[in-house]
Formats: sequence, structure tokens, C-alpha cells
Amino acid sequence: MATQTTSRTLPPTSPARLENPRPPRRTMTTGKIVALVVAALIAVLWLIPFAWATVTAFKSETDAAAPKVSWVPPSGFTFDAFAKVFQDGNIPLWTWNSFYTSAAITLITLVISALVAYALSRIDFKGKRLLMGVIIASIIIPPPVLIIPLFYQMVALHLIDTSWAIILPQVIHPAMVFVLKKFFDQIPRELEEAAVMDGASRMRIFTQIVLPLSRPILAAVAIFVFISAWNNFLWPFIATNDNSLLTLPVGLQTIKSAYGIQYAQNMASALLAALPLIVVFLFFQRQIVKGFATTGLAGT
Repeated sequence: MATQTTSRTLPPTSPARLENPRPPRRTMTTGKIVALVVAALIAVLWLIPFAWATVTAFKSETDAAAPKVSWVPPSGFTFDAFAKVFQDGNIPLWTWNSFYTSAAITLITLVISALVAYALSRIDFKGKRLLMGVIIASIIIPPPVLIIPLFYQMVALHLIDTSWAIILPQVIHPAMVFVLKKFFDQIPRELEEAAVMDGASRMRIFTQIVLPLSRPILAAVAIFVFISAWNNFLWPFIATNDNSLLTLPVGLQTIKSAYGIQYAQNMASALLAALPLIVVFLFFQRQIVKGFATTGLAGT
């Protein structure tokens, strides 16, 4: 008696095949190859100075000042430069000052920039185009131009040598307002119109609909503002004279030596100032790329 056997091979139009289609193969065109090569060269050009600074920070001062270029110091690697920086400076206090001032600047900037950007994106009012033009024009103004008027303003408000003197002048970021407005313009207005029909107020729409949809760009803006505030040296240096208020970039510059330039110590200070930012970028690089990739700035 013959037994019938069923074939296990699924037909090409089987639903199982349609549910799990094979991903298309990516072909490497000449343009992509050239772009990858150029990107790799740029990455190498950026990494070489960083690698040299790292190696120099772990050298002795004698090896760091030697005229002969050497990636491996003759006397070996050492932590003496870092130990000297921690011995002569108050690194924990300066790091804390940089952290809380940068966090406050980031938070206030997000609130102000998001509110202004939403108003420019959704509300029609007299002088809107003029205000948008002023914001765009202020992006190209070099920040050092505003140092003198800002300093006199802080003096008039009796805020010099306070944390507010560091925080308040850095909370206005026209570029972030422009970026957020571009993102808000892409949010469908139908969502807000439906919320209005349900009786939602403008502020409720902003806080419960617009902001949750804007998490990627808000994260990206927050990271960029935090990095900018952390790296700022000139304004905190001018606005404060109290050693207990010094930020990390300013405090590290106060560590001087009577024996001329200490290359290893300078590189160790630079690495200590950059290390928190490197950690932040490594943890949040996906949010940075995702946030700015969805703004549509590439097509403007």
C-alpha cells in the first residue's frame, strides 16, 4: 500500500514566506566606498591628536618635553601627571560645580527654547516673522561680542561671584530654538486639532502631545547644550573670582607650575576635563543622531 508523503517545501507565495522576507542585499556603490574612505580618513586625523594627548598625559615631564617624538616613553608610562593635578587642584569640587551649573543651564534652556519654538511653530501673532528673523540673525553673532554687556548686566543685578552669574547668560540658545521649531513643524496638526475638539488647552497639548513626541530632539538638544556649557571657559572665568565657584575648565587652568610649561600635566588636565563629555557622548550618541536626523535640517 503506497503512502502519500507531503512536501515540506513551501510555495513561493506561502504566507510564512511573506511574513519573513529576506532583507535585500546592500550593494556597495562607488560613491558609498568613497564616502566610507573619506570618513575613515577624517576619523584617523581626529584620533591621532587625541591619542598623542593621551600618551603624553601618561609620560613623565622629562619624556614629554623631549625633542624626539616617541609614542612609547623611554622611562615607561606613569600616573605622576594625574597625581600632580589632583594634588594641586580641587578636582571633585570643580567637577561638581561644572555638573550642576551645566545641568541647570540645560534644564532652563530646554524650557525656554521649547516654549519659544512651539509658539513660533503653531501660534500666529504680530511680529512673528520679525522675531524669527532676529533669532536666525543672532545665531551668527559671535558669543564673545556679548561678554561686556552681559558682564555689566550681571554687575547691575549684583550676581557676580555667584552661580547665577554663570548660569543665566548661557540659557539663551537661538540655534536650539531654530532646531526645535523645525521639529515641531513636522508634527501633524491633526493631532492638536483632535485634542482641541476634546477640550484640551494649548498648554495641555504642548505638555501631553507635543513634548512626548519630541523626546528624541529634546534629548539631542539637551546633550548639545550640556556639552557646550561644560566646555565653556571664557564666561565662567570672567564671571567668578571665588575659588569655591570655579568650574572644571577654569579650575584646571589655575594649576600652574614655576618650572615653565608642563606638557604631561597640561594633557592630563585636558583629559580630565574631556572625560565626562566622552562618557556622555558614548552613552547618548544614538539619541544625538536620531534627534537631529528627524529634524529635516539636511533638506533645508
